[in-house]
Amino acid sequence: MSALMIALVKIKDAAKMQQYSAAAAPTIIAAGGEILGRGKHVEALAGSLDLSAALIARFPSAAAAHAWYHAPAYQALIPLRDEAMVPTFFVLEEPA
Repeated sequence: MSALMIALVKIKDAAKMQQYSAAAAPTIIAAGGEILGRGKHVEALAGSLDLSAALIARFPSAAAAHAWYHAPAYQALIPLRDEAMVPTFFVLEEPA
């Protein structure tokens, strides 16, 4: 069953965010993920959000999304990520 990895982001440093995005996207693709959408216009239809950007990627499974996140290639980017943003990442399994 495929899974969506959703990243909700509050940007702290725009220049570092660009560096991080350029380096992180290839790790998603290499792990079998597909970037479905990303952008800096995040709008709440109900409730409130304090976000600067979001990303949605599809992986073949939740296990594949976890494997990507814990892979050395992505783990090496976490210090840069944490300088660039305040992240919230979560995985949502898609219905069969």
